[in-house]
Amino acid sequence: MGAHAPLSMHFHYVWAAPSDLNPSTMPQGYARKGSPDEPAKLLTVAPTAAVKSPPPNRHSRKPMPASRKMQVEIWSDVICPFCYIGKRKFESALAQLPQRDQIEIIWRSFQLQPDTQTDPTRNAMRHLAEKKGWTLDVTRQVITDVTARAGLVGLTFDYERTVVANTFDAHRLAHYATTQGKGDAMQERLFKAYFIDGQNIADHAQLTTLAVAADLPADEVSHVLSGDQFAADVQRDLDQAQRFGINAVPFFVFNHKYAVSGAQDSAIFLQALQQSLAEWAGTTASWSPPPAAAGDVCDRQGNCD
Repeated sequence: MGAHAPLSMHFHYVWAAPSDLNPSTMPQGYARKGSPDEPAKLLTVAPTAAVKSPPPNRHSRKPMPASRKMQVEIWSDVICPFCYIGKRKFESALAQLPQRDQIEIIWRSFQLQPDTQTDPTRNAMRHLAEKKGWTLDVTRQVITDVTARAGLVGLTFDYERTVVANTFDAHRLAHYATTQGKGDAMQERLFKAYFIDGQNIADHAQLTTLAVAADLPADEVSHVLSGDQFAADVQRDLDQAQRFGINAVPFFVFNHKYAVSGAQDSAIFLQALQQSLAEWAGTTASWSPPPAAAGDVCDRQGNCD
């Protein structure tokens, strides 16, 4: 137990849809099986040299000590519907795990359409229609399907109230919240603010209100948002995702070794938790996850399916 080598050294198997892992951007040694038209495959990954992180700057948080818990890293974006749905499915699996107090969840930043300009006058439905060249009626049909899937896990999405927003500052705030032990709570409030409450998650005043509701000090939050603190941390997550060929989210990495792509069924998350935790604790040898159906994801261009 304890610290692990970088992901690129020990990512032996990947439980993911083939289309989610881009071999052209993977470090040397990654191997891919299947094609985007096939079901998810077990991907074998050869060991590679360690991936170096960008040098820290004065705005980055201090290195955290080696964790005494097994880590689950989740790459996601606040405006990704399947990231919120996947969060609920993962939480359902975690609730069934007797050793859930041994799990540490780490949220990693990912941006859908990172060049998006915040526009409080437009909602996500109209933005999608314009981007795809669809009529509003067609767009509503698509949104209705996503909203129905959210309803299955107890979420009530309201796309009519959403506000088109760039999420970079929301990610910076989430990184700050993590240093205060409030990372998961902050993520939940950001998701809810966007998908349910129709708040502008790029607006610093609204972000501050959300952070205070998560028991973070208003003065420190305002200080973070007014500068560029934690921007390097966000960029580091984005760069790491690109190096690993992660081009769709949600993307869950268990114990620095195994990954599940998409908003999978809770049973799949539970199995991944049980097996990777047993290996982390030293009670079982390395395991080979079986093929899994491709989970719902949103890619970097904002395409969700």
